Amino acid sequence: MPVYRLSEKEISFPDPVLAEDNGLLAVGGDLSMERLLLAYMYGIFPWYNPEDEIMWWCPKKRFLIFPGEIHVSRSMKKYMKKHDIKLCMNRDFRDTMHRCRMKRENAEGTWITDEMEEAYYRLNEKGWAVSVEAFEDGKLAGGLYGVSIGKCFFGESMFSEKENGSKTALIALAQILEENGFLFIDCQFHTEHLESMGGRYVPWEEYNKMLEEGTHRGEW
Repeated sequence: MPVYRLSEKEISFPDPVLAEDNGLLAVGGDLSMERLLLAYMYGIFPWYNPEDEIMWWCPKKRFLIFPGEIHVSRSMKKYMKKHDIKLCMNRDFRDTMHRCRMKRENAEGTWITDEMEEAYYRLNEKGWAVSVEAFEDGKLAGGLYGVSIGKCFFGESMFSEKENGSKTALIALAQILEENGFLFIDCQFHTEHLESMGGRYVPWEEYNKMLEEGTHRGEW
């Protein structure tokens, strides 16, 4: 099935079920706020190399963490008791996203380009993107950022300055989301790290139903 090419003038996407087996759905378009919000409400997200045009993905199986199922290991519980842990939301969204970028750029490479940083910062300014930061004994330990629509959170990236930094931020996020009735954290793709934190695969039909309920997309 050919990959759909988006128009820069019309903000729309093909049916997500038309995505290829690897999850690729479309290329092109832009990173406008309107297009990004529409994408996330239908389970679509941008992910591409700096030298490529924008690529839009929608894996047919989604890897989710349900907030109430976050796994906190015994070693993490001991760590969190041993240290003075403080959590912040939106301490400095731009800094958190840039740290996520630099940690990957210095290792295996990153999809977080200047264009991506600016696009998600605009979302943050309007309340659609959120960062969470964890401090250990007064020092920044790690953080993460993602997109928040209705009762759905779409995780984008994490960073650690200390060994358990990103884990602490993720645990804190899950607890906050559970308290506020959120349905899931969309991890997008599987990693062993996220699986160890309680992530699991969900079939497309179940995921799409939760998306519709959680984002109220039929009301947009």
